[in-house]
Amino acid sequence: MSVRIDARGRGLSGRAHGDPGGVAALLEPPFLKPEAGGLRRWWPVPALLVGIATVLSVFAGYSAPIEAVPSTAHAGRQTLLAQSVATLQASLRERPDDPLAWARLGSSYVELARITVDPTYYAKAQGALERSIRLKPAGNGPAMMGMGALANARHDFTVAKDWGAKAQAAQPSTAEVYGVLADSLTQLGDDQGSADAVQRMLDLKPNVSSFTRASYYFEMHGRDDDARSAMDRALGAAGAPDEIAFSRYYLGELAFNSGRLDDADAQYTQGLHVVPDDASLTEGHAKVLAARVQYAQALDLYKRLVSRAPLPQYLLEYAELLDVSGRPDEAAQQYSVITQQQRLLEASGATDDLSAAQVAADHGDKAEAVRRAQAEWGRRQSVFVADAMAWALHVNGRDAEALPYTAKAAALGWHNATFAYHRGMIEAGLGQVADAEQDLARALDINPYFSPVHAPVAKKKLAELRNTR
Repeated sequence: MSVRIDARGRGLSGRAHGDPGGVAALLEPPFLKPEAGGLRRWWPVPALLVGIATVLSVFAGYSAPIEAVPSTAHAGRQTLLAQSVATLQASLRERPDDPLAWARLGSSYVELARITVDPTYYAKAQGALERSIRLKPAGNGPAMMGMGALANARHDFTVAKDWGAKAQAAQPSTAEVYGVLADSLTQLGDDQGSADAVQRMLDLKPNVSSFTRASYYFEMHGRDDDARSAMDRALGAAGAPDEIAFSRYYLGELAFNSGRLDDADAQYTQGLHVVPDDASLTEGHAKVLAARVQYAQALDLYKRLVSRAPLPQYLLEYAELLDVSGRPDEAAQQYSVITQQQRLLEASGATDDLSAAQVAADHGDKAEAVRRAQAEWGRRQSVFVADAMAWALHVNGRDAEALPYTAKAAALGWHNATFAYHRGMIEAGLGQVADAEQDLARALDINPYFSPVHAPVAKKKLAELRNTR
């Protein structure tokens, strides 16, 4: 079976041999079939979805796969991994010169870091993977792929790309290699390179991992129907409970990011029926409650969520909801925890100036937000970083410098409410009233619930601008 992403922006296409209800039947027009002249194109998570799990932080309303999230399913996965680690360690005591066993051990540590949200596993992973490469420097695809996944987890995307290229040379027909490449290239802003990587991944293994990346590519390019279709394909390919829950969550995210609360909550709820207490699905449900101004229920869910899964995304959403609920002291405690987490990640070798810039711009040192955003822009020029640069400059009163970055953030055509809001506020700061009205209205049209903090600001500013006419 083959699947294509057409270069002319028309969507997934494919052919299922001997399967009249398969890919070709599902993807009839408006999707193009390969024989219709479509070129090859693609595309935010980890062992379930190798690499994606640790690629993107999800801040400021960005829909991005995907942070690691502990869940009931992941607890079982953690137990299996711990058993695998113990078995590998015992084997390596008997055969310490086995490069494949060291590579598997290192990759297991990367996965444990994802599941447990414990960055101390990074150093263990690096040690095991480097040992594997010392034992087998040439053609060691498993260790090279593990090093790439580790670098992605640490947000060192240039290094991840390099390791992915080495793994590709060693194992050109292994789908997971292209997951590592797609994740790093997306973050580096190499749109064509990431598209080619995910297309190759789809060719080799059209599964939850590759369809999720395809969905994210479509979403980033403003192709929302295609994004939903790709996630429907991911759900159809899902077998294990955690795969089903994962697919339901991202179908929910697509709905939420389009302002469709009922559809979003239906997806989150169906996922929770499969994996009760899944952290990501719980976050989705809490987010819907907050959007419906059911703050007490939402805060209770967030409080329980961050106690067991203290991810920066969840902490930030919890803190902002505490803020709008009139509980600033409690919110400040959560912002402090985020800062502490950033320091722990940096101490473990991770670099995440993007997330730090986003938090600092709205809730911290505004000058630090610019420094952090500039540092990240120096490493990679993706749409995520362009938006962070624009907003950091704006909150420092530098709107003229910020505006060109909003154009870079919009370059792919993403229907992103946060991006549109940022651009509108920057235009308002420059006195560009008509443009500001258009972009603020667009943000609220895309998703009127994009942020409990910023959506009300967008509505107020839009009303002010309209009243001046």
